[in-house]
Order: sequence, then structure tokens, then C-alpha cells
Amino acid sequence: MSIRDAVIAQIQEIIADSGKTHGSITDSVALLDSGLDSLGIAILVARLEETLGFDPFTQSDDVFYPVTVGDFIRFYENATGAAAADSRQAG
Repeated sequence: MSIRDAVIAQIQEIIADSGKTHGSITDSVALLDSGLDSLGIAILVARLEETLGFDPFTQSDDVFYPVTVGDFIRFYENATGAAAADSRQAG
């Protein structure tokens, strides 16, 4: 499962669990307009850490808050690339 697929699936599951409905989850949808509130976003990050094995928010020294679903997905994808580069340099 790709990072994109994992993020979208978790967003849809969290929204469904909350009893809300959602429209199409696309890259341009603002996170707070996706059906997630701040608690939902925190749950999303925790579930993705369990699923993917990392949390880019705690691994990064930069302060970054993704605005759109696409920003959020890219942040995770970029963190995966940075983690791979770090492990290559260490080895």
C-alpha cells in the first residue's frame, strides 16, 4: 500500500468512525474541510505511525503544518525519502 493510499484510507475511516460524511478526498481539499477536525488529524497521525512505522512530525526539526490533503501526503512521502537517504549515509 502506498503512502497516499494509506493516508486516504485512514482519513476515510476516521471520518466514518465519527459518523460524519465526506466528499471526495483529493489533494486540493483542505485538511480541515475534509471532515477531520484537530482531534481527527491527531488520530490520523497516530494511526499512520502505527501503519507506516514513523511520524515525520517528530522526526523533523522544521515546524510544518500541512494545509491540504496533498500537502499532508507529500510531507509523509518526503519524510520517507529523507529517512532512506539518512540510512544510506549511515551505512
